[in-house]
Amino acid sequence: MHPLFISLPELADDLSQFEQKLSSFTQQLGLNLSELTLDHISLRCHQDRTAERWATALSQHGRCFSEAVIGGRPIHLYRLVEPLVLLNHSIAIVELPWPGEKRYRHEGWEHVEVVLAGAPEEIGQRAMALIDDRGLVMPGISVKTRRPEAKAGALDNTTLAVTNGEITLKFHTYPIDEVVASEQ
Repeated sequence: MHPLFISLPELADDLSQFEQKLSSFTQQLGLNLSELTLDHISLRCHQDRTAERWATALSQHGRCFSEAVIGGRPIHLYRLVEPLVLLNHSIAIVELPWPGEKRYRHEGWEHVEVVLAGAPEEIGQRAMALIDDRGLVMPGISVKTRRPEAKAGALDNTTLAVTNGEITLKFHTYPIDEVVASEQ
């Protein structure tokens, strides 16, 4: 068991459920995650007090390397000393957003982000080329591209998100720690 889960046992069971749902979702999409780089994993919560409790535990098992305010809410990034294991991938970075206006039906693990190297303006084409067309037309699947505002000189973090409303996969060009470093 990962040491983080001693402090946050509710996230241990949730990671197991998330892993099963992610596996099922990627199978529906015809997407082979084993050939991709999972950059980081993200949590979602409903209350500031939950975010603060999770932040305390994450700080005990890693180092916060980014505390940004994006979309009017704090978002912290933690590099864990011992990475999490998800579908045979080692993931050392956890994204922790504080609650915003949008309410999620589930508190816990919410999405993973995949790095696909190449031109940022072509992230959509690269990601869509990996997904089976039949998976994209299934009921409840939505696709959205987002280009966050960036500081001058920062890396372009354009993201393509694919979701079924429960699990989300996000694709971007650069690892999140490189994006953060470029903003310094």
